[in-house]
Amino acid sequence: MDLLNTILQAGGGAVVQNMSKSLGLGESQTQSALGQLLPVVARAMSKNGSTGDGLGALMGALGKGTHQKYVDNPSMLGNADTISDGNSILGHLFGSKDVSRNVATRASANTGIGADILKKMLPMVASVAMGALSQKAAGSALQGAQGQSSGLGGLASLLDFDGDGSIADDLLGIAARKFFG
Repeated sequence: MDLLNTILQAGGGAVVQNMSKSLGLGESQTQSALGQLLPVVARAMSKNGSTGDGLGALMGALGKGTHQKYVDNPSMLGNADTISDGNSILGHLFGSKDVSRNVATRASANTGIGADILKKMLPMVASVAMGALSQKAAGSALQGAQGQSSGLGGLASLLDFDGDGSIADDLLGIAARKFFG
């Protein structure tokens, strides 16, 4: 299951419901915005993970499991602490608030939702994306520890950043960026 579907289905749709409520959007608008914002965040995670330091930081953050709370308890998504955590994630991934603003502006053009609302949504998206990845990583580790996983198992879905069902293109993209800049 790809990252977008994981988030859309988390808690029986509670992530979408809570984001919608926090931002004053309809659920279909929130789903549309997630469809625009989440792939950009996932690509940034993939790009960041293409460096040794970036991959180590990502795996370290996932290993702590502290982000999983955003998927387990979506009512936290509008809290100041969640927004602060999400902004930290975005700062690490994008490096600049200008990039976040540009992402929101492009998503606004595609969804018809105001860029100001999408700028408020981005930290929530980053937090819940890390939560979903953390949850998948924990599931992969549990399966591996129980000897039920063969090959990459659940980790394959964790590495499928673009959600196309194949990790080959994602891993090749990481390798190409690493070796060819």
